[in-house]
Amino acid sequence: MKLLPLLFLFLALPVAAQRSDARPKTATERAIEHQGMVDLQRVDPTIPVSLMYARPDNFTGRVLYTDLHHAYLHPEAAAALRKAQAELKRLRPDLSLKVYDAGRPMSVQQKMYDVVRGTSKNIYVSNPRNGGGLHNYGLAVDLTLCDAVTGDTLPMGTKIDYMGELAHVKAESRMLAAGRLSREALANRRLLRRVMKAAGFKVLLTEWWHFNFRSRAEARARYRVIR
Repeated sequence: MKLLPLLFLFLALPVAAQRSDARPKTATERAIEHQGMVDLQRVDPTIPVSLMYARPDNFTGRVLYTDLHHAYLHPEAAAALRKAQAELKRLRPDLSLKVYDAGRPMSVQQKMYDVVRGTSKNIYVSNPRNGGGLHNYGLAVDLTLCDAVTGDTLPMGTKIDYMGELAHVKAESRMLAAGRLSREALANRRLLRRVMKAAGFKVLLTEWWHFNFRSRAEARARYRVIR
């Protein structure tokens, strides 16, 4: 077969099918796996991953995941996310979940909290001194919806990591009435919540993209934080 037809065939493949998992695991990733976490793309390779804290375009303005390139979750949460993806595919075969953050070592949580310490934004970042948040147990995931072929994200009203009322679930009707949130974005948020709820996740009311698989009380009683 000539090279040009092969190129067109490759470009027609879904994003997940084009992805390579050849990058060797870092010491941090091996340590996370040793603590019982699983690589999400080993559980469901159809879910694309773009870790926002491995890039500087996040609310801290810097790279926090210097040696973390894979999305890790507790096995129970990873299996549930696979169910959410299957439910989305049932409803909308043209769409996919897209993960921006998953399990997070407590050392990174501290760096993140230091950025908002003493500011009005500290409500958006869990304090490690208080046990951190569910990301630190591999029981939370930040994600959105995307086109299953191109990987392009759908309109959701704000970027992931936006710290403000426009990201709040309970403010959506008011934001819609004020013209700050489009009907398309609201419909996309509701679809995301529908498929995540079907798999056992609960949305964090101040962040449309953040979903927890367990409560903090359950996490502290039954699970261990990622070190």
